Amino acid sequence: MLWTAVVLGFLGSFHCIGMCGPIAMAVGGSSSKTFLWKKIIYNLGRALTYSILGLIIGLLGFSLSLAGVQQGVSIAIGITIVAFSLSYKKADRFLTIPALSSAVAWIKRRLGSGLKAGSMSAFFTSGVFNGLLPCGMVYMALVAALGLQDPLIGAAYMFFFGLGTIPMLLFLMLSGTILSVPLRLKFQRAIPYLGLIIGILFVFRGLGLGFHGSPQIQAFDYGNQTVEITMCSED
Repeated sequence: MLWTAVVLGFLGSFHCIGMCGPIAMAVGGSSSKTFLWKKIIYNLGRALTYSILGLIIGLLGFSLSLAGVQQGVSIAIGITIVAFSLSYKKADRFLTIPALSSAVAWIKRRLGSGLKAGSMSAFFTSGVFNGLLPCGMVYMALVAALGLQDPLIGAAYMFFFGLGTIPMLLFLMLSGTILSVPLRLKFQRAIPYLGLIIGILFVFRGLGLGFHGSPQIQAFDYGNQTVEITMCSED
């Protein structure tokens, strides 16, 4: 499933250019020696934030698996991802909510302060805060991380999602050019199809049809008492 995170991040970066593009191009360097490294460290900061979010959401998924509802949750997650992939642009409308817009403004101020500071650590911190900006593609990736129901795998999934976004944003940083809207839309059209694939994978896992990684119910005999625990094989 980790390959889907990379592809989802790459395709999602074409959607996120509108918000993150100007910020990405503002990431500079005081010399040729630090120019590229500051851009890389900035993006790694974003990936770290995504990983922490994946760890948290993975813990929630793990709690659901302990409750014995892993298969049902996997099916629900699959359906949710398919629905999300068809309307991921609407998720960005949360930015218009007064309480959330205030939080976004605060995050952007922190970003600006870090970029002005110019140090390597400041650029890394700016990347960490950038990962907190609301984004429909991040939400969809987090839903997938929830469905994996493992904190470490969830963290890895979100980290690979972050890595997938780096090529396009790094291109913007180095070229200083935002891609044209028609070109961005061509890549964005593939997002619903990828969402459909990911959703189907989770539904198959939940149905336990012998698909690789499908959750299975395994029974453990403790004396006179049999306990059923939902297990999931590694992808």
